[in-house]
This record gives sequence, C-alpha cells and structure tokens, in this order.
Amino acid sequence: MATTILKTDGLTKSYKGFKAVDGLSIEIQPQMVYGLLGPNGSGKTTTLGMLLGVIRQSSGSFSWFENGESDENRKRIGALLETPNFYPYLTAVQNLEITAKIKDIPNPTAEIERVLKEVDLFDRKDSKFSTYSLGMKQRLAIGATLLGDPELLVLDEPTNGLDPQGIKDIRNLIRKIGKEGKTILIASHILDEVEKVCTHCAILRKGKLIRTGTIAEIIGNQEVQLIKAYATDMDKLRSYISSNKTYTIYKDEEGQFIVSAAPGTKADDFNKDCFDNGIVLNELAVFNETLEDQFLEIVKTS
Repeated sequence: MATTILKTDGLTKSYKGFKAVDGLSIEIQPQMVYGLLGPNGSGKTTTLGMLLGVIRQSSGSFSWFENGESDENRKRIGALLETPNFYPYLTAVQNLEITAKIKDIPNPTAEIERVLKEVDLFDRKDSKFSTYSLGMKQRLAIGATLLGDPELLVLDEPTNGLDPQGIKDIRNLIRKIGKEGKTILIASHILDEVEKVCTHCAILRKGKLIRTGTIAEIIGNQEVQLIKAYATDMDKLRSYISSNKTYTIYKDEEGQFIVSAAPGTKADDFNKDCFDNGIVLNELAVFNETLEDQFLEIVKTS
C-alpha cells in the first residue's frame, strides 16, 4: 500500500483568466478522513474534477498512490461526484449489478450483498430505486462507490439536499467506513459535517488554500480553558483581565468577552477572582471552540 494516498503540487485551474483553483498543495495519508471545506465557489468540485480526470488542470500536478496521474489509479478509487444516477424502475440489486459490470467486478453477487449490508439497505435490496427516500438513494450511491473495495472514497457534498435524518444517516455511515480503515476525501461547504466526520481538513477560499491540518489543530488548543463572560461594567472587567497574567481576552464579541485562562484554571476560579476584585459576572459559561468559529475567523482575516 502506498504511504501517500494523494499529493498535489501547485494544482491550478483557470477559466479565461479567472483561477477557480489557485496553486493547491495538499497531502493525504492512508486512513485519513480528509475534508475539502469552503463556501460555494471556493474550488472544491473543480479540484475533485481535476483529480478524477474529468477536468484538465491549467498547471501544477497531482499524484495518486505515488503513481502520478495515470488513469490506472482511478480503479483504486470509488467516487461520487454528483446526484446518484440510477434507473428508477430497477431494484437496488439490479442497479448495483450494472455498476459492478461497468467496474468489471467478477462474480459480483457476494460483493453487492456486502455493500448493501454496509450501507444498511439489504432489507430493501429488492425495492425499486424510485421508492427510496433521498437519504436511502444517497446511501445506495455510497454503496456503489464501495463496490470492488477501493482504497479511497471521494464524496462531493454527500449530504446535499437531505433532511436532518438523512444527514445523520450519511454522517454515521461515513464515520463507520472511516473507522474501518478506509481513506475518504469529502468536499463540503457544511462546517458541522466536516467537524463531526473528518480527521483532517483543508479550508479553501476563492480557489486558494488558506489553512490545513487536523480538525483539532484548526479548532485550536482545547487544553486552554475558554470562558464566555459578561458583566454590567465591562470596562472594569477588561481592565482587570488586562492587569492579570492568568487571563487574556481571546475574543470580544457582541458585548461579551471570550477569556483564555491559563492551563488548570477553571471557570469557577475566574468567577471567584472577579468577585474578589469587585466584579460581579452576570453571565459565565465554558466556551468550546468549533470549526465554524475558526472558519469564520480564518475567512475574515484572509
């Protein structure tokens, strides 16, 4: 097995002078669940199109499995780029038989049974595709990508258009597949999805890479206690924090302070210290940074 699943070097796609993807360099290792995160128009789908040979890059390069850009690499990839494209009048099994034939999978019966169980559709294997909910259709599409046991799954906006239950089902499925050791590349504009599913993330904005790392690295050091605090006299609270080495103002938002406390310091300690210095807090809560918090901060400052 390759030690690097994907490496891109300055990958760029231009359309009449407009750079949809601008010098993208990322690296994906085995068993990562890697998220390409960015708003619509940030270059996610264009990137996947180049990586899968649907779009020709303007410059830069990429390598799958340390084997360059060879078409042979795509046999080791299961990809879902657009809306599931199945025949509505055929059953799940019949649709997957067609997919298996396209993929040239020998004796596909056992393989189809395996993936239907994997995506929790075995009990509906003989139902026509037209009778499936949107979430079930998406699960079947992911099942199709799993045929042949590829080393990597590539999923473009896998929860797009689904209701809350469908979103939850797809997230749980992706988590399960990831825990089984499969490498997954997901493009999404939904921050909550990436935070809950991915181990690593690349944040794109207007075609450019603006941050990459593990989800924990991007969110920040959670060992530091973050406290949301509000007092009637915010000027007095600001003055106290500024004069105290234990605390710093991490963010000032909507009339509240997000306070960063030294390791080992709890919210109760901050409350007591404020009270001992004549400051009564009207609101006090532990603040946990989310990917959304960091994403908005990154985009704002980039």
